[in-house]
Amino acid sequence: MKAVIKESWAADAPLVMKEISTREPRMGEVRVAVKAASVNPADWKMLESGSASLAGRLLRPRGPVPAGLDFAGIVEAVGRRVSHVKPGDAVAGISLAFLGQQGSYAESLIVPARMCCRLPEGVDFISAATLPVAGYTAWHAVADIGRLKAGENALILGASGGVGHLAVQIAKHVCGGFVVGVCSARNEKLVRDLGADEVIDYTKGDSLEQAEQFAPFQVVVDCVGDYPGNKCRKLLGSGGRHVNVSPNSPSAIAHLVSSPLRSRTLLGVPTGRQLLPVARAVAEDRIKVIVSKEYPLAEIDAAFEQSKSGRTVGKIVLIP
Repeated sequence: MKAVIKESWAADAPLVMKEISTREPRMGEVRVAVKAASVNPADWKMLESGSASLAGRLLRPRGPVPAGLDFAGIVEAVGRRVSHVKPGDAVAGISLAFLGQQGSYAESLIVPARMCCRLPEGVDFISAATLPVAGYTAWHAVADIGRLKAGENALILGASGGVGHLAVQIAKHVCGGFVVGVCSARNEKLVRDLGADEVIDYTKGDSLEQAEQFAPFQVVVDCVGDYPGNKCRKLLGSGGRHVNVSPNSPSAIAHLVSSPLRSRTLLGVPTGRQLLPVARAVAEDRIKVIVSKEYPLAEIDAAFEQSKSGRTVGKIVLIP
């Protein structure tokens, strides 16, 4: 089968499409024919620098280096002691390539079965492939860490991006909150259509100062990664939480050191069981996935360049 890899962990090593061997799944594993995989900033960051790259170098110091986390596809085979999915099932999940598992940028892959979620009827592969990292990160930030409830205020910074556009919808249509989204003027209508009650244009001045009129917030979710944590926390009410969803951002460690009880930094890595509520919300039309562009797997470099631009609305998807 064909897969996208790097021959080594060197930052300047190119991504290449290569024929690699496959095998039968072992106990607790499944083999999935990949129908779609999504691009997350973490995918290229872990191949270049940051904590994920460091983990990969320590745990898997030699090449080839697999690429990609999110996937959706059809189960081809299962190993012993796998009962919740079977051959022919449509699934989505995550492959932890930086921990030695196969990457999702491939025609097929073998992953632990517990990392797979059987898709509810009505969820297509394109949408499903975007959910493991971005969907679960948004869900975990807003519903689990933020504990947002009906009538409470949520501020989503970077509301039109891959995580942000999902966080807006979860805050509004799952939790029932009053949602303030931050984006550029060109994306204001989109963010309002997703459910935001108010939209702040970051080109018109300091976004956090503009947000003060809607404070206090139960949760402030920074999907950009570079908003000052101390200013975000000033907008919180009693018991409120600030969540940074960009673990490699310069401010991530500062959040943990300065205010570990009120600020969290995360990158969602869900099991299949944790991913299921997000997939169900898509099936129930409470969440709609916006896909900016679909690329053939062979055009991985172009997909990464778009992701690095920081101007993508919604998600980028790769088709093997």
